[in-house]
Amino acid sequence: MQAFKRLVKLAFLALTLPLYLLYLLFSQLGNADGVFTSFSQGLSLMPGKFGVYIRAAFYRLACPATSDEISVGFLTILSHRDTSIAMGVYIGPQCNIGMCSIGENTLIGSGVHILSGSRQHDFKDIQKPIQDQGGAYEKIRVGADCWLGNTSLVMADLEDHSILAAGSVLTKPSARGDILVGNPAKCINNRFKPNSPSSPESTKGLE
Repeated sequence: MQAFKRLVKLAFLALTLPLYLLYLLFSQLGNADGVFTSFSQGLSLMPGKFGVYIRAAFYRLACPATSDEISVGFLTILSHRDTSIAMGVYIGPQCNIGMCSIGENTLIGSGVHILSGSRQHDFKDIQKPIQDQGGAYEKIRVGADCWLGNTSLVMADLEDHSILAAGSVLTKPSARGDILVGNPAKCINNRFKPNSPSSPESTKGLE
């Protein structure tokens, strides 16, 4: 079964190669990240297993250190080419993935947003529109074996084996194994030190 699956993956890599070459051509003519986002938007519209396989193949070719043993859901968009997705990662539908690295076997629910850091827009000059003030992009790290609940928002590093509850907003780096809840997200427990923070609702709201 594994050998057959590998053959299917290789077939999709071959099928996607002309699309990848077209992407490289257009990247030479314009903004590389803008072109990448446009291709990602188009690929996000492909439904079913065909879409999952074609997206995995394209991101394997286009993104650094990215495996084709991944699942990227319907209507999920990657906005930066400098995004790395490790083997076994599942990304649900309707996500927006910024510049980041995602470790092995991490689960990302529906509607999750991973921003390229928290300083993408400067706003110090009150005389100048915010959209004209620029900003700084940061490559966020989402560790291995993490679980990001539906509609959570990530603006800082999430360490290995951590859980970010549904609807939570991560604004500061976590510790390994943290279970984080709220806006801004706070640690209510740790998978390596169960029940260390005193909270009777330490696992409530994680789905």
